[in-house]
Amino acid sequence: MSSWSVSRRSPPEKPGSPPQSSSIRRSVAVNLVDLAAQNLLSPMVLFFALGLAAALARSDLTIPEAVAKTLALYLMLSIGFKGGVEVAANGITLRMVGVMGMGIVLSFALPVIGFLILRAVSGLSRVDAAAVAAHYGSISIVTFIAATEIVRGQSLPFEGYIVAVAAVMETPAILSALLLARSGQPARNGNEGLGPLLHEVGLNGSVVMLVGSFLIGWATGPKGLQLIAPFIVDPFRGVLCLFLLDMGLVAGRGMREGARHLSAPVLGFGIVMPLIGAALATLAVWPLGLSLGGAALFVTLAASASYIAVPAAMRLALPEAKPAIYLTLSLGVTFPFNLSIGIPLYLALAGLVAG
Repeated sequence: MSSWSVSRRSPPEKPGSPPQSSSIRRSVAVNLVDLAAQNLLSPMVLFFALGLAAALARSDLTIPEAVAKTLALYLMLSIGFKGGVEVAANGITLRMVGVMGMGIVLSFALPVIGFLILRAVSGLSRVDAAAVAAHYGSISIVTFIAATEIVRGQSLPFEGYIVAVAAVMETPAILSALLLARSGQPARNGNEGLGPLLHEVGLNGSVVMLVGSFLIGWATGPKGLQLIAPFIVDPFRGVLCLFLLDMGLVAGRGMREGARHLSAPVLGFGIVMPLIGAALATLAVWPLGLSLGGAALFVTLAASASYIAVPAAMRLALPEAKPAIYLTLSLGVTFPFNLSIGIPLYLALAGLVAG
């Protein structure tokens, strides 16, 4: 099963009474122990750990830079294309447009909030703060899949287009972070002003790949996915393992130099920022009319932190940013927090405003 091929259940037009919140929380807490263990011991996470350990042990294991960039472009192509296919498969409704619009707003706004917090409480540079903040406006696919499995286990209906919402929440966060990183510097083409800056950001290779592949997936739909499934479905997790191995190597090589930046406020940000995202998403869900399962997944998206698409984009767009900082926070702090504590909390929050 591909990272995006999760089962979908559309909620009925007039859903019945939802399960009791207390019952949901009790059963979720039990199921999450096994789920957290499975995800933390998944090949993808373990390959990141292998790369990190190899680098810290000063191994000569390396992945050529050209190969690393190719892996990054592949992942963004695959994620964007599958998101476009989901939109084509489910069609467009007014509610879907509203949910996707709110996802885009949150994805663009959360990096700004995170950036301001980091600049206030840490000594991170503008570029590093922007790169870290970008991860918290984007989403973690693995966290999303974990939450989906829990929602399915509780027999809660959810809207299928939530997967497409996850896809559209990738690019705004990257755009926001690049604007934050470059706004205090002259544009690279030597021209001053907002116009050249927006041109540079909008035509950044990572953004073009994500948006372009999303539009192609939307235009070609499930038939298009069927044609190239052997390329972007079956190999996805293997490529992801190689990408995270390289990210582990890059992070490990930089940890000795970057360790001084991982202060208590920076590490604490990795837990506080997901809670801020969850709180804002809970308020945003209230008027959207999502089912309980859909609301829980939407809140989880806003609370998760990317360690696939955004690191790939930052590797291409902000090579001066330190992976030792942003990968340590997103994968080493926020990811396990969400699996162990966050998802049950997000389910409970969704129960307050939906279902």
